[in-house]
Amino acid sequence: MVTSSSMPHASTRRASVSRYPAPRSSASREFLSFMLDGQEYGLDCARVHELKLLGSLERFATDGEIIGGVALSHGVIMPIVDMRAGGAQAAATGQGRSAPDTDVIILRLSSGLVGMVVESVTGIVHVRPEAVQPLPGAPGAGYLIGMARIDGRKVVLIDIDRLMSLSPRRPLRAA
Repeated sequence: MVTSSSMPHASTRRASVSRYPAPRSSASREFLSFMLDGQEYGLDCARVHELKLLGSLERFATDGEIIGGVALSHGVIMPIVDMRAGGAQAAATGQGRSAPDTDVIILRLSSGLVGMVVESVTGIVHVRPEAVQPLPGAPGAGYLIGMARIDGRKVVLIDIDRLMSLSPRRPLRAA
């Protein structure tokens, strides 16, 4: 069984995720769902520190395509990772600077706090383990947990710790 909750009004999205309702079943897990390049993804709510709007962060050193610089939030300096940079939609539109109301998910990872820029946060979903199906064609992607169908939507579930610990691929240089 899979259920979902919608996000609160935009003015309250900055609140800690722990303010959202408890799962409807003790066997289900909560995932924060978000959009990237037309696909919905979910990450473990236990890793979410808070939700912010990009314009509310004090940003500096904003150069970079994927690492969108660093920001200060509540006295903590953290890197900002723009997850939209690798998508086909960003490449096609030549995506420039983000709007102040762009969603940022502040994650608490083993390496510290990291801000993750996404297209939009869509809600919190409750997923029972038996509702998660393996992703076809992705056996080598250890950061992909699987896919869950939620109210007719397909949500790809990711292990955010594993994803954020991957080394970026470096382009090959000619000898």
